[in-house]
Amino acid sequence: MVVFKTMKKTNDIAALAVNSLCKKYGNFTAVDKMDFSVKPGEIFGLLGPNGAGKTSILNVIVTLEKATEGVVKVFGHDVALEPDKSKPLVGFVPQELINHGFFTVQQILKFHSGYYGILENKDRIDYLMKRLDLYEKRDSKVRQLSGGMKRRLLIAKALLHKPKILLLDEPTAGVDIELRETLWDFVRELRDSGTSILLTTHYLEEAEELCDRVGIIDRGVLKKIGPTSELISELTQRNIEFKFVGKAINESKYLIKKENNEYRFRVPNSVSLNQLFSDLGLELSDIKDLKIKEGSLEEAFREVLSHES
Repeated sequence: MVVFKTMKKTNDIAALAVNSLCKKYGNFTAVDKMDFSVKPGEIFGLLGPNGAGKTSILNVIVTLEKATEGVVKVFGHDVALEPDKSKPLVGFVPQELINHGFFTVQQILKFHSGYYGILENKDRIDYLMKRLDLYEKRDSKVRQLSGGMKRRLLIAKALLHKPKILLLDEPTAGVDIELRETLWDFVRELRDSGTSILLTTHYLEEAEELCDRVGIIDRGVLKKIGPTSELISELTQRNIEFKFVGKAINESKYLIKKENNEYRFRVPNSVSLNQLFSDLGLELSDIKDLKIKEGSLEEAFREVLSHES
């Protein structure tokens, strides 16, 4: 009898798996027993204040630093034991801008392709330069580029070898709003094409806009993790404002401000608008100028950090 082995599908393997990761610098613990994963084809946001340990985690993933304890795997390959298999799968955009001196944009991308053994990569280089609006600057020296253009070049370098997971460390730090939105669109395009993305950012609006899931860390400890929309719903409340005339309302524990005929309520997401109106003894026809403001990821972030153990 012939026995056929079932091959494990790539989609069954986490794009990135971080298990019991610790990183210490002397007596200082930058990352403490960190556990999280990134699914194939998702954008995962790693959020935290300065010094939370975000960059240390990225540095371990790309083997710039060694883990003190724990295991990090990229599509099943241990980054410490199998760097020759894990590194080609990863693209890394560091936070710091790097000056390549007197080389042109095109030269840098050609040189960098060679690091991955790609000797002829013109089509890919041209595509990335055009997609990231670098093509008109292809013959410009890197030192002549603006900060935003240098940021685009870092992203192009990271994508030359078509990595399966892209690590973005504060990719829009110091760039203007127009470029930020352009990069947001490109990140979504990469995700939709199947690239997994790990994003660190201080712009919580950016994380809310882009990330399928987020992990919130502080002082090297993972405080909360989950789908972005679910965390916002769980950890925030809605502000509901309206006006009405000529009718008394019932008391409510959710009332936070009353001025003339204007009322403002702060209501848990579990309480529906209909339930609020019913408790107040109002009907929708009684209401004028209704405004509802949903909670944000920034509010959820602050809520998590305000309950440090």
